Amino acid sequence: MVVNAGATRPGGVRTLLSVLFRTDPTALGTDVAVVPVRIALVWIFTYYGAGKLFGWFNGPGIHRTAIYFSTSAHLHPGVFFAVLGGVIEFGAAIALAFGFMSRLAGLALFGDMVMAMITVSWANGINSLSATPGYEFNLALAAMALVVVGLGAGRLSLDAVIGRHLWSTEATVTHDIVEKPSDADGELTRTRADTLPR
Repeated sequence: MVVNAGATRPGGVRTLLSVLFRTDPTALGTDVAVVPVRIALVWIFTYYGAGKLFGWFNGPGIHRTAIYFSTSAHLHPGVFFAVLGGVIEFGAAIALAFGFMSRLAGLALFGDMVMAMITVSWANGINSLSATPGYEFNLALAAMALVVVGLGAGRLSLDAVIGRHLWSTEATVTHDIVEKPSDADGELTRTRADTLPR
């Protein structure tokens, strides 16, 4: 028996093209995309946030960050903004590491990077030739943070565990409230809905 290899090839090519050009997100595709974004954001903002707050990783600490914020970024009072920036960056990094409230953490990091661009790096342009960096790094981090805001943390997160629990609880409550016709006389009866507070 002779098998025609050419008959199966168009289907294989079509399948490959479908995978390459399909734009609807899949659960696996979302997970694969979000994990490296989360890892990069966690690493970068742990480094910068802990450096601002605690002086870790040879960072400036609160005092020097406050001086920088008040003189270079023109944010007054400098101590307040140093603590706020450190808490946003370090706190969001911890939240993203566990995948807890990831969309809120991503939104906070996006705001942090927009503020950094407005107050410091925007004036230097993109790819600054001076010693002061341009806004390209802040722009890339802001875009990565928006990926987390849009897609969430993926299935490997506390958000997914909490979401599954909330969804299953909501589905149970909704199922219990549905009115069902009675078999005996055709009238509508309620299940546990009558016992729920209104």
